[in-house]
Amino acid sequence: MAVPAHRPQTPDGFDWPAGFLFGASTSPHQVEGNNVSSDWWVREHSENPGPIPITEPSGDAVDHFHRWPEDMDLLRDLGFNAYRFGIEWARIEPEPGNISRAMLEHYRGMIRGAVERGLTPVVTLHHFTSPYWFDARGGWLAPDAADVFANYATVAAEILGEGVEYVATINEPNMITLVNGLMAPDGDTPDVPTMAALVPHQPSTDALIRAHKAAVKAVKAVHPHLKLGWTIANQVFQAEPGAEAEAEAYAWPRENVFLDASRDDDWVGVQSYSRTRLGKDGPIPHAEDTPRTLVGLEYYPPALGEAVRQTAAAVGPDVAILVTENGIAADDDTQRIAYTAGALEGLAAASADGIDVRAYLHWSALDNYEWGSYHFTFGLIHVDRTTFVRTPKPSAYWLGSIARELKS
Repeated sequence: MAVPAHRPQTPDGFDWPAGFLFGASTSPHQVEGNNVSSDWWVREHSENPGPIPITEPSGDAVDHFHRWPEDMDLLRDLGFNAYRFGIEWARIEPEPGNISRAMLEHYRGMIRGAVERGLTPVVTLHHFTSPYWFDARGGWLAPDAADVFANYATVAAEILGEGVEYVATINEPNMITLVNGLMAPDGDTPDVPTMAALVPHQPSTDALIRAHKAAVKAVKAVHPHLKLGWTIANQVFQAEPGAEAEAEAYAWPRENVFLDASRDDDWVGVQSYSRTRLGKDGPIPHAEDTPRTLVGLEYYPPALGEAVRQTAAAVGPDVAILVTENGIAADDDTQRIAYTAGALEGLAAASADGIDVRAYLHWSALDNYEWGSYHFTFGLIHVDRTTFVRTPKPSAYWLGSIARELKS
């Protein structure tokens, strides 16, 4: 069934908190292109790429590596005041201990470029991709993985002191542990089940929490003033009446254990797209006529407000919340506007109720590589992958107009 395209109701007149960040997000591998030293590049060109289907390699992506000034100019001109982007470990440390000063300067230039344009940079240290050598030695499950990641974080800290306030260590560790759970003990890769059927890999969970805490300590040792956290994929688990205990048990290893690990952080990132309804036997399948997005998720704009409320309850009042991803894969941009308007309504209501929400960063700034394909278009800005011409969509102007109100 097609996603409904109704007239959006924006939170007109709502006073966003002082200093609120309104912008968009990207990840380096998905937009930069030719990230040849990463585990994902190797996977994309392997005959056995692993549990995630890959129909095409990332290639040049959208050449953000060279065209970031143009992209930041667009975000500024649209009215945004923040940009979340990542720095690529595989470029900075392409071989163990071999630190590329040129790549550090490249990302330092991006940070300075954002600040010069009035875009507050929210910087992610790890967004799903690692150097291939890290993956080959066992990845997060290597005995010294936390120390190796902390060493990288210490190097990255060299460029984080100028104009940066918020730093994310690891993007969606709960998704990483679910993907790792797909791998059978004998190394064979089973067919990918539905997301609802994924089982977390507990050793990966433990390793990722250790790595996160080690990286926070490492960066804080260099820049005590920086605000550190990580981003969690919030799946908005909703219990059917009578299934509350089962839902709590289901949610703990898939989400809440990571939120619990965030209670000592400065902030946590909420990444919300849809919801998951749970009965006593687990996830409830969608009805055939359920409106869905291009990636098959239920079209459910209220998810964001509910995700923020669930996260706030889990981490407590001392941890700030940044919405670091929220969006919709859609061919019809009017659907993107309608979805985002509904999401912002829920976010505004949560903020009005006293939840410390400090940012809304839409996913994504650009149509990009969605981990195996360019088919799923989340971007506010269309990119011609032959000419690399950027064309803002109506949703970009609409969302930018809301962001611009913060500056007036």
